[in-house]
Amino acid sequence: MVANAGITLFKPFLETTVEDFHKLMSVNVLGVTLCFQYAARQMIKQGRGGRIIGASSGAGKQGIHNMAVYSASKFAVRGLTQATSSELRKHNITVNSYAPGFILTPMNAHPDDDKYGGLGSVAKMAANMPADLQGAEPDVIAGLVAYLISPEAHFTTGQTINVNGGLYCD
Repeated sequence: MVANAGITLFKPFLETTVEDFHKLMSVNVLGVTLCFQYAARQMIKQGRGGRIIGASSGAGKQGIHNMAVYSASKFAVRGLTQATSSELRKHNITVNSYAPGFILTPMNAHPDDDKYGGLGSVAKMAANMPADLQGAEPDVIAGLVAYLISPEAHFTTGQTINVNGGLYCD
């Protein structure tokens, strides 16, 4: 099971509303939590183990300018991943997450992108990312997910794996 749904918010911390907070946490934390729970219950019921994968973010490893609440939500996914991996290990269920850097998806699109250099250029400016930062296509994330669901990944659990082109390391 891959809990990939998520929303973002590029907004200064002091301008972030309670409604913004609840909306982000509802999708990015509560949504992932419920996906993990329901998948784990079904996997335990079936008795064959399984793989649970969540979408964190580079912003869940390093706080990002103008993205405080989004960062907090993705840090929460990391904690959820670590804690649930410990609890579900005895059921032969691995739990991991991926932490993408700048991926070229509609979530990073803005109507003014063409004025500033193409897809994601406005998002990069809002997050204080380098203008020359290259983005990656979603298939790089799919490749990591394909590995995490493979039999070879049975010994990888509790990890939030960076997929960011070397933007930062941990």
